[in-house]
Amino acid sequence: MPKDNQQIVKNLIDSYGSWFEDEKQLDYGRMTSDLYPYNNIFKPIQINKVKVKNRLVMAPMGNIQMAEETGRPNEQMIQYFTQRAKGGVGLITSGLIPISYGIDPSLTEKGDLTYFPRIDRSRTVFSGWRELASNIHSYGAKFFIQLTPGLGRVGNPQCLVNSFKFPISASWNPNFYISQIPCKRLSDRKLRKIVKNAGQASADAKSAQIDGVYLHGHEGYFLEQMTNTAFNRRKVGRYSNWQQFGLDLVKEIRKRCGESYPIMYRIDLSLALNETYGEKMDEVKSLKKFKKERTVDMTLEYMKNLVKAGVDIFDVDLGCYDNWWLPHPPASMPPACFIEIAELVKKFLKENNIVSNAGIEVPVVAVGKLGYPDIAEKTLAEEKCDMVMLGRPLLADPYWPQKVYEGRIKDIRPCIGCQEGCINEFVEGGHPQCAVNPLSAFEYVYGDSISKAEKVKKVAVVGGGPAGVMCAVIAADRGHDVELFEKNKKIGGLLRPGSQPKIKFDLINYLNYLELLLNRYIKENKIKFINNFEVDLDYLKEQKYDVIVNASGTKQIIPKIEGINNTNVVLAVDLLMNPEIADKAENIVILGGGVVGCETAYLLSYEKNKNVKVVEMMPYFMNHVCTANRGFIIHYLEKKGVELLNCTKLKSINKDTVTVIRNISNTVPNPYITWAPILPENVKNPLAKEIKVAEKEKELDADLVVIAAGGKPNDELYYQCIKEHTALEIYNIGDSLKMAKVFEAVKAAYSIGRSI
Repeated sequence: MPKDNQQIVKNLIDSYGSWFEDEKQLDYGRMTSDLYPYNNIFKPIQINKVKVKNRLVMAPMGNIQMAEETGRPNEQMIQYFTQRAKGGVGLITSGLIPISYGIDPSLTEKGDLTYFPRIDRSRTVFSGWRELASNIHSYGAKFFIQLTPGLGRVGNPQCLVNSFKFPISASWNPNFYISQIPCKRLSDRKLRKIVKNAGQASADAKSAQIDGVYLHGHEGYFLEQMTNTAFNRRKVGRYSNWQQFGLDLVKEIRKRCGESYPIMYRIDLSLALNETYGEKMDEVKSLKKFKKERTVDMTLEYMKNLVKAGVDIFDVDLGCYDNWWLPHPPASMPPACFIEIAELVKKFLKENNIVSNAGIEVPVVAVGKLGYPDIAEKTLAEEKCDMVMLGRPLLADPYWPQKVYEGRIKDIRPCIGCQEGCINEFVEGGHPQCAVNPLSAFEYVYGDSISKAEKVKKVAVVGGGPAGVMCAVIAADRGHDVELFEKNKKIGGLLRPGSQPKIKFDLINYLNYLELLLNRYIKENKIKFINNFEVDLDYLKEQKYDVIVNASGTKQIIPKIEGINNTNVVLAVDLLMNPEIADKAENIVILGGGVVGCETAYLLSYEKNKNVKVVEMMPYFMNHVCTANRGFIIHYLEKKGVELLNCTKLKSINKDTVTVIRNISNTVPNPYITWAPILPENVKNPLAKEIKVAEKEKELDADLVVIAAGGKPNDELYYQCIKEHTALEIYNIGDSLKMAKVFEAVKAAYSIGRSI
């Protein structure tokens, strides 16, 4: 059995690179309504003594930097969760709430401040939690608070500089962010203190009318470090038993809160490090220690013991920080990517007759890209899981549950899997938000409704990308007379070429949503849409608009290189829209290692089976992209044999080759590193090696050269309008202001639309 279970994990990891070859699985990622009415989604379920109204769980999608400095939940955090309760989800879970302050130094920053909400500090914070629980209950939802014993090796190593304290871990382990920094082994005495803290925090949560506690035991955080043999290599003491810390936490919570208070446990069936990295586990210094990770069979045995100790419900996935795309599935991962994992666990619990202390079956919550109603319903109907966890889909559209219940699937604003707002934003220093929903985490500012403008204005929006469409819709909601111009036949801008690789199926859902939304406004005569028409200054002056919004996107950058006008040269955006351009080519070189360049390489290598090389001048590929999204693409490009040439400049393009100048110094970073992140630019790694220069000219075979050098703002019309005073209000948003992402474009569009 152990080999069979482990093989399931191995097969999944191996399949993720080319999962889309199965057209049936690709179809699962469509926003269809074939299984309406969704009777299984909306069945109630019992968790210990708590009854949840449906099978939908809001995942712990962070509340980082959404609390007062005391740690008390503020109005921003309260309204953020309240909106999801209002939208109809059955069970809401909070993000991480640490219980190890004073023990895990990575939790605090200078001035003893923290970016986490707290429940352990004092009575000062309790009123915020009580108000939050009360608001959630008002809409019939339940609320579990997620407690974490700490961050450990995945915590911010700046504590070494700020407080002269090493980060902690179960054993001496390398820090995830800066592997040269060691994380020290925590003593049994301090571990027992964390156990006591868990009991107190749980008792306080129960007193605050919170319906249950949720232990964060996955993804390589501190609880995982203590309960996984990859990280816990202790030889003596109570916690040399790798299960003991988790069991002690559960028993202490039971002791303090009684038998009927629900305890949920988040676990990964496997870190899947060996399955992900294979031989690299013996070669990479920062991975070597983790080779003897907890097996699937060990995890199942541990889960059985956790139930005996008092756990009522599990959610289960794969992976950790060192293969971050697994616990944070990006756009390129398949829909329902971990359903086999949930099914395996459910089968194990049932076959072994494992029931909770309350004498009922232990529900298994499935996670991982289940925001497509039909596949969510199907997995529940087939009893592969008992509940479905939704994170990003509820940030994108808090009313996902209500719309599904009503059968209004096409009205759901779909998540695009970019992780720029929900994850990357707080990594860079902000708080969780959403690329496609500008209201997410700003509910406390904007409220539920858009007020009508005191004066109706004639508004021209130039450009039908996401920024233009969003601005036009919101301005129309204000009651203005809106005209939207698009030079092409269809809206979408760069989303259209961006959605062409099969791994970008989520973008197609979003494009469909934007088209349906705009069509509704057109039919209701709220927006006049003029396509196949390129607006110029004379036209805008002639029409005498009160407001002009320029959202005309970008101009592609074409580098001035010898041979750039050769017939074997094509822009990436043109190739994506017409992939048959590459049919006769065998060897393809892509210039530019950003998102577009690497995703084009993915399409060409996996869908076209071409020999691909990507040339990038900078040290890193896909810099400033969410670690999970970046890691997936780079890992599977390596698996496919795509050569990534960083610190490399293109010198000239020839008939069937290109000439590059490559830095061959051994100080150049390995472009295939996915087990460590690129640090934010404002965080300096004092131990990093300086990149030295040792350049060498090289010829690369190239039947086709693809230019993915990015773009520059198409802002000429905006500045012409400013100069000519074409309107009293003139705005510039989206890529025409700054080369950005959907996240920035939609936020700006919404703000401008509301302010007109």
